[in-house]
Amino acid sequence: MSVEPHGSALSRVGVVGGGQLARLLGEADRPGISLTVLAGADEPAVATCDEVVVGDARDETALRTLAERVDVITFDHELVDLDQLARLEDEGVLLRPGPGALRAAVDKSFQRQLFAGAGLPLPRFVVVDSPHDARLTEFLDRVDTTPVVKAARGGYDGRGVVFTTGRDDARAAVERLGGDVVVEEHLALRGEVAQLLVRGADGQVVTYPLVTTVQRDGQCAEVRYPCDTGHEVEAAALAARVAELIGAVGVLAVEFFVTDAGLLINEVALRPHNTGHWTIEGARTSQFTNHLAAATGRPLGPTTPTAAHVVMVNVVGGAEPPPPDWSRPRHHGDVAVHDYAKTWRPGRKLGHVTAWGDDATSTRVRAWREARAAGTAGGEDA
Repeated sequence: MSVEPHGSALSRVGVVGGGQLARLLGEADRPGISLTVLAGADEPAVATCDEVVVGDARDETALRTLAERVDVITFDHELVDLDQLARLEDEGVLLRPGPGALRAAVDKSFQRQLFAGAGLPLPRFVVVDSPHDARLTEFLDRVDTTPVVKAARGGYDGRGVVFTTGRDDARAAVERLGGDVVVEEHLALRGEVAQLLVRGADGQVVTYPLVTTVQRDGQCAEVRYPCDTGHEVEAAALAARVAELIGAVGVLAVEFFVTDAGLLINEVALRPHNTGHWTIEGARTSQFTNHLAAATGRPLGPTTPTAAHVVMVNVVGGAEPPPPDWSRPRHHGDVAVHDYAKTWRPGRKLGHVTAWGDDATSTRVRAWREARAAGTAGGEDA
């Protein structure tokens, strides 16, 4: 679907970060929209954008150069300096999402406390900055499972997350991670699901169908539509509450734990998200096209699925070379292969495969077959 400019819609979009999300934004349907990325000269998005500002996401001089060339700035990761962004916003630079919203994704300690105050469902947690904090002792006395310790900033794909073996190990993890740390109860899970929505600057919201996610080594290995755990109404309502609470603009992804008591919020992201890559072929409007629509003030497109079943499998670098061989997967009419043009690294998401069809089993088989052909380190037992 094309997103048509209208009224005072903006046309020049800057993207902070040049990884695979920015590369896929560059491949999105974007009539009348030009993309300029702030990135290293060798990052994946350089091949698909219109212009490059070479620099780092936390380089304020480079950010100002980007701002001079575009109408609005958006983001392909959360590794940003919120103080720098707040200064730019105060000077009139248009950021979508803005630093106030981004803080909920950048700073997990802030996020947990904000969400708890709003009555959103979360695992039991405490925020501490020292292994000797009395609040940590009280929390460890209260929970009956070994805690999970999470860095407040910088963690993703399992990084910055420590599954501890007990009280002493938890205290050691708090010491090791340093700064504000979130300590949570370790839950017995029935599964995990992800809810994507897109919110425009005018408050318009479109919601994608809920999907089941499958994790391996702390990283998403597979995404399946339709969701096989239920909770569609609950997840959509909770994600809408989060979007309104933080003032999200663009894609909001909310990852949930599925427990016997219902859904609990695990993670949030304010950018096109890995759990939404299936929408490129699997929905009438991809998350990337809708994210650009929200950032530029265009109408949001329909999120209706294009097939009865869609499965996305990440292609992940193995522990040792060789890197994926993208010539091996077969591009069928019902399979799409996406190479992010990243350099190989163990555990790194290097691309993804999406399959779609009328039957759940055969669709999943096709997705995994082509991901294995590319050389993913994952397996169907994920």
